[in-house]
Amino acid sequence: MTERIDEVMEICLLAGKLMLESGGETYRVEDTMTRIAASFGMSRSHGYVTPTAIIFSIEGTDSTRLIRISDRSTDLAKVAVVNDISRRISRGELTLEEARKELEEVRRAPMSYPLWQQTAAAALASACFASLIGGGMVHFFPSLFSGGGAFWCFEMVHRFVKIRFFAEFFAAFVAGGLVLLMVQAGFGGDIGKMIIGSVLPLVPGLAITNAVRDLMAGHLIAGLSRGAEAFLTAFAIGTGIAFVLSIR
Repeated sequence: MTERIDEVMEICLLAGKLMLESGGETYRVEDTMTRIAASFGMSRSHGYVTPTAIIFSIEGTDSTRLIRISDRSTDLAKVAVVNDISRRISRGELTLEEARKELEEVRRAPMSYPLWQQTAAAALASACFASLIGGGMVHFFPSLFSGGGAFWCFEMVHRFVKIRFFAEFFAAFVAGGLVLLMVQAGFGGDIGKMIIGSVLPLVPGLAITNAVRDLMAGHLIAGLSRGAEAFLTAFAIGTGIAFVLSIR
């Protein structure tokens, strides 16, 4: 019995960790872990989730687990896959071993899209943003180049430098620098519109959304911490742009 409880807790924590690391909301993580435990006969379970840690326990046992979350990204495809596995467990379609195997496959799976596709999408989004705010076609291609370059730098720095908010600062600095260089070379026109378009893919939209949803669900600590993270990310982006403009 003790071995089965440990296996259920490991599966619940693995599912929760995958969702939290991939951008899932804290209330969704708690609900998923509780449902998985109940599906395996552990109806009295409790989960406490923050953006940096998960605590999970089952009543009537001495088992309480804590895991740390040190790295968070955005991969909503993984969140959707873990949700689907959870639903299949609830319907009785997966055993403990099958559930563990599928969750391990999700953990080992790479991001849904390679870096070059993410960079291309960010570049196109930057160009479209610049056009939508009144830039026109004269700002389209400069914003395409600067936005793509900034996003690529963000991903590269984030992979090798594990300092929070430094990647956002450096990417914004690169975006502003590329915009200024292109304007000096005679490409584009309005610096402000090009900079806004270039940095919008870096804006923490998912963090802001999750902060609001967590607050509405009553998870005040998680909501406030996510909101603070989003604020500091936006501050890092603004600081990077301000630094470029100050040495212009």
